[in-house]
Amino acid sequence: MANNKSAKKRIQIAERNRFINKSYKSTVRTLTKKTIENCEVFKKDPSEENKKLVKSSLNKTFSLIDKAVKKNVLHKNNGSNKKSKINNIVKTTFTTK
Repeated sequence: MANNKSAKKRIQIAERNRFINKSYKSTVRTLTKKTIENCEVFKKDPSEENKKLVKSSLNKTFSLIDKAVKKNVLHKNNGSNKKSKINNIVKTTFTTK
């Protein structure tokens, strides 16, 4: 347990940051899943509307990953790997019909 006032504050700050980081990571996972689901919908029904839906969800996911990397929630290589994996799934979805 912390013995002085500054150590107690640091514990509170670390806990607050942990919740914020957890939120970012959770949202990245959720948006990734939604993007993959939208890709599956596009495979079943390749319409222009579904294509826009995939691209918009991809943009949201990339934006959030970039923000997480900028705030040091994710390491830059980890963020790049996540973006690469998602992008490969989307590319294969658009190329195969």
